[in-house]
Amino acid sequence: MTSSVSKINTGTKVALVTGAGSGIGRAVALALCECGYAVALAGRRAEALEETAAATSPERMLPVPTDISRPDSVEALFDRIRQRFGRLDLLFNNAGSSAPAVPIEELTFEQWSTVVGVNLTGAFLCARAAFRLMKAQSPRGGRIINNGSISAHSPRPNSAPYTATKHAITGLTKSLALDGRTFDITCGQIDIGNAATEMTARMDRGVPQANGTTMVEPRMDVRHVVDAVLYMASLPPDANVLWLTVMASKMPLVGRG
Repeated sequence: MTSSVSKINTGTKVALVTGAGSGIGRAVALALCECGYAVALAGRRAEALEETAAATSPERMLPVPTDISRPDSVEALFDRIRQRFGRLDLLFNNAGSSAPAVPIEELTFEQWSTVVGVNLTGAFLCARAAFRLMKAQSPRGGRIINNGSISAHSPRPNSAPYTATKHAITGLTKSLALDGRTFDITCGQIDIGNAATEMTARMDRGVPQANGTTMVEPRMDVRHVVDAVLYMASLPPDANVLWLTVMASKMPLVGRG
């Protein structure tokens, strides 16, 4: 893979996708590249990030192994983005983690902390670094899209850490949308229900429901998520999708719980 800055046109928009080694993150990163973006790929697994980069135009991809729950790792990520691209136009805060689906009294502090560290602290650290860069760059501004979840609205059984962090992402989205106004930084949230990725493969085998039963749940093609993110990203600075829900139409959300 080349690291030549000359490969990147000065007019090229630059995106950062976290959790870019698989699933929704990989699909969105590839689509952004196809749309002409240069894309920084963040995630814990270097090999998976390299696979994402190799699947499209490697000269426009920057894989950076990153633990977004650690401030020093996020700072190193943004240092690489500044050095390679000089700016950031879009942050897709996508990386997420979950804990075992067990009663809350059985959850360990470490399991709770891991989910909070990735889902909430990681999103905060990346947003903070993005604000710093977007405020200082010329032209000023940019866009942040946070991956919420259907769990930002309604929980599944035994999902306290994941659900708590996704509710918190909604608060973070509101705060970033408000605080970014002065600096031409927009922020919106996409809440995704049952996209067909490795993470939701268990839906085909049946998952616990609020009434105590187990039910197979429908899933949708991840391309619908990609299209929604691309639409949010395509808007001019004076327009913003604050919240968008895209979901398998027959999944049990309305009336869930």
